[in-house]
Amino acid sequence: MENKKILIASDHAGFHQKEFLKARLIAANYDVQDEGCHSPESVHYPEYAALLAGKIKEGFPGLGVLICGSGQGMMMAANRFSGVRAGLAWNEEIARLMRSHNDARIICFGARFTADEYAWQMLKVFLDTPFDGGKHAIRTGLMDDLA
Repeated sequence: MENKKILIASDHAGFHQKEFLKARLIAANYDVQDEGCHSPESVHYPEYAALLAGKIKEGFPGLGVLICGSGQGMMMAANRFSGVRAGLAWNEEIARLMRSHNDARIICFGARFTADEYAWQMLKVFLDTPFDGGKHAIRTGLMDDLA
């Protein structure tokens, strides 16, 4: 991906994985904006998903990463924002397809189910995969029309 701007956020269950991925992204020369949370103390994941997804919807020029215990809650909350498209990654092929076919702007991880190193591998695939366009652009346009 040409643009190396990344938003990243988590709830308390994803805090340690967020810190791990943030350090890897910074080491790989990404411009990382940490949207919280900033400790492992209990917080409400929808607030962090909304903060990050809202910035994507408003035109943030990069991509986003959301992490909670299962990844499901963050994904569901982020997808409440039209045109954002967040996907839950559980393997590298899904990470590739959510970018190439669905033009996802946010990748979500379940920290309780995904090892940090594997999350990093999936994130690299997500960031390195361009949107294919073509018939997939028609389909993403149809999804956007549903909102």
